Amino acid sequence: MKRALVLAASGVVLALLNAVLLAPSSSQVYASDVFGALRLPGDPAFIAGHRGDRSVAPENTIPAFTAAFENDAMQFVETDVQLSRDGVPMLFHDTTLERVAGTSARVGELSERQLKRLDVGAFYGARFAGTRMPSLAEFLDLAADYDKRLLIELKSDWTLSEIDRVLAVVDASAVGSRVMLQSFSIETLQNLQEAAPQIPRLMLIRELPEDPVPMARQLGVLALGTTARAVTAAPEALQRLHEAGFGVLCYTLNSERSWAEVRALGVDGIITDTPSELDGWLAQNAPGT
Repeated sequence: MKRALVLAASGVVLALLNAVLLAPSSSQVYASDVFGALRLPGDPAFIAGHRGDRSVAPENTIPAFTAAFENDAMQFVETDVQLSRDGVPMLFHDTTLERVAGTSARVGELSERQLKRLDVGAFYGARFAGTRMPSLAEFLDLAADYDKRLLIELKSDWTLSEIDRVLAVVDASAVGSRVMLQSFSIETLQNLQEAAPQIPRLMLIRELPEDPVPMARQLGVLALGTTARAVTAAPEALQRLHEAGFGVLCYTLNSERSWAEVRALGVDGIITDTPSELDGWLAQNAPGT
């Protein structure tokens, strides 16, 4: 009898442990937590400013971010992060510095001090000559004065130790709860899932498989970011994602035709270089926004 009681008690303990371990985490984040209710066909999408507001200032610079933060049309501000040679997260998009700063070097080949000497504004116009490349820390400090959500892309493949450098900056900021990380890289997304499961993550993908839900679940993302061509070619994939509770964003859409295509399908968010134009178009074509 005593042995039976011990076994029964052990069974109860194991059942309780399994319930705790297998139950969804109370910190789990869902797409609707970040984006609001997922959109239906015809609903207006939220607006994300691509690399800040590139329509008024050079991309990924403090002037572009300030303009984006002060623009009431936007709910998200998007940017790109790469590590300098000395491991500082810096905000820059391209593989090389050629187009923006006139040098063939890569961000990772120069130190933060060297990157800070570069002019990343003159290419846009004389008024912005002397503009410097911001660090992630500077971007997050600026964001603290506003209420936008932050959509940060990790460029290329990141190791766990490299991701830790970004997480340290995010954790030290006052806006960590508003940060969402995204990447095209499966390796990076897997490492983010391990290193920062509490931070909302988005998978960037150029084409949608017929059923992207298993992939989204496996990677622990709450949304996919893709092209207008991908969602118009596979509207059933978008529907499956929504039915499973995943969000869908489209990048980088700058024409009325593309806005109309994705709004008709119920895309949740649009990343654009022209946020004010998109806001005006939505006001005309989606009354009540």
